[in-house]
Amino acid sequence: LPQRLASLAATAREETWQSRQQLQAQRQEMARLQEELSRLGRDPYFHRPSPHSGTSCREATRGAEQARQQELIRDMKERLLELLREKDALWQKTEGIDTPVPSPVPRDPGLCARCHKDFRLLSRRYNCRLCQRKVCHTCSMDMGKHGRCCLICYQQRHPQAT
Repeated sequence: LPQRLASLAATAREETWQSRQQLQAQRQEMARLQEELSRLGRDPYFHRPSPHSGTSCREATRGAEQARQQELIRDMKERLLELLREKDALWQKTEGIDTPVPSPVPRDPGLCARCHKDFRLLSRRYNCRLCQRKVCHTCSMDMGKHGRCCLICYQQRHPQAT
């Protein structure tokens, strides 16, 4: 028991010494920071920001970022419409070129409701989630979690995209 008490006392002395060392280091750091603060307070070129200037600056930055993102979204929608129109124009140009090749055994018989293309091994059929027509991949749009829909229903549902 006396050895255990001696060991606990030694541990306590060591912890006390470490705590005093940390306290002394923190006091020195605090003195250094107070000196720097007073030096900056005397500096005529040092500008102290008002307590509200940081908030308004952040709000202005956030507002500018939102405006820039909205402009980017608008540009992306315009580009999407442009690409859709270009795709339709190219499809109309190639409509006469596409000669249907008879497939030996159609796996999924039927025609696309929009472009009247046969559904074959490489042209997949999708059911429009809104009107239930059968359309091919090129005549449909991905609506994320809601599945795919035909371009006509997509344009009706998203008029800003036209």
